[in-house]
Amino acid sequence: MGKIKENSTNNINRQYIQGCDLSYAVCKIGGRWKLIILNKLKDGKLRFSEIRNSISGITERMLTLQLRELEKESLVKRTVHAEVPPRVDYELTDIARELIPIWKQLDEWGGKHRELMQAQENADELS
Repeated sequence: MGKIKENSTNNINRQYIQGCDLSYAVCKIGGRWKLIILNKLKDGKLRFSEIRNSISGITERMLTLQLRELEKESLVKRTVHAEVPPRVDYELTDIARELIPIWKQLDEWGGKHRELMQAQENADELS
């Protein structure tokens, strides 16, 4: 694989993300599924099937990929139990638990913003 050019857009973006804590954090938990998965784990350990069944619209492949990424980033702990059939539990790590009040605030903000946008749409329709 070749060396990345210093002035390439990808390299500049990577440097910016690494230098800005907010952008770094959003990259770790951003995307369509990660916060939803983390939120499902806030009350304790869940098995893969329990997570999958609690999130409508996620495929097994996508859930597997997202859990692997979250595990790689030390946000989710995966525990394999020596049983037949094998049992695997997922749970939040301590650093991920620190996010719970933050995503609760984001949830509240999202609800307020959604209401504001719907009110604006309704006002535009009446005009």
